[in-house]
Amino acid sequence: MPKSILERLKQGVVLGDGGYLLALENRGYVQAGPFTPEVTIEHPNALRALHEEFLFAGAEVLQVLAFYASENKLAQIGYAGKLADINRAAVTIAREAANNQALVAGDLCLTWKYKAADDTAADECRQLFDDQIRYQMDVGVDFFIAETFLWAGEALLALERIKKAGLPAMVTLAFEGPKTRDGKTPGEAAKMLEGAGADIVGTNCWMDPAHMLPVVAEMRKAVKCYVAAQPVGYRCTDQVPFFTGSKGFPDKLNPYQLTRYELGDFAKQARDVGVNYIGGCCGCEGSHIRQMARVLGKKPLELREWKVDYQHPQSATEAYKQLREA
Repeated sequence: MPKSILERLKQGVVLGDGGYLLALENRGYVQAGPFTPEVTIEHPNALRALHEEFLFAGAEVLQVLAFYASENKLAQIGYAGKLADINRAAVTIAREAANNQALVAGDLCLTWKYKAADDTAADECRQLFDDQIRYQMDVGVDFFIAETFLWAGEALLALERIKKAGLPAMVTLAFEGPKTRDGKTPGEAAKMLEGAGADIVGTNCWMDPAHMLPVVAEMRKAVKCYVAAQPVGYRCTDQVPFFTGSKGFPDKLNPYQLTRYELGDFAKQARDVGVNYIGGCCGCEGSHIRQMARVLGKKPLELREWKVDYQHPQSATEAYKQLREA
């Protein structure tokens, strides 16, 4: 069996997986916009194949597809009453794909129900988190990732519920700019989460590598615990540094796609500033994770020997080398 996430982090950088919902939307299995994970019960083989792709690419953790798998989001698109089925299926599929070769992380995310200084809204969030935690733990996860929180306050609520469940907690925030929606800088938010008992703090989604790197570097300087970073695979701008605000979101993002080498560069830079858990999020497919694995020394640069002969080409790679370099 794989070692626990904390044992693995003690030994060095852990490589996470990539993005699921947008990848499955590109393949035609979920609807752009709601992005709810009904694919877990409607098309389980599609999800299993994507998990296996990330595992083969080098991922050491498979995150269950339970993003937006809370009752309020599921009811929005006609899946009320399927909360238990979808969350349990998400863990079962990830477990099958992991095949004892990778850890399986449970998943919680922003609810869009949180309101600052509103006890009723906070209790509603707690209930939504508790329901998902209960059904995911029915099957069994190794730790929980609470992700993509725009409010530090909501992230703290998710952390509270994970700690009550007794499992290691990784909590990551998403940034639309220099601060969370409740006015916390990355360093301040990271310290709050560390102080509340998070084992791993960090940032994920929303930002591309270029805009995420200074955010996670600030977090690394602010805390002593493990730090995580999982950027999107889409290019952002200084004017709109988060991909959900781009004109291409949610289903015209192809022109914004980053190459595997840009994500590989990020993995190296993140490792060099002391990030402990590195992965991808929306837009990151198997090729991106494979390049990250190569840069981090977890995969060989080449899978097989190839005798290149530019004088007697046997492929377009050899035949058109001069044109590509011109």
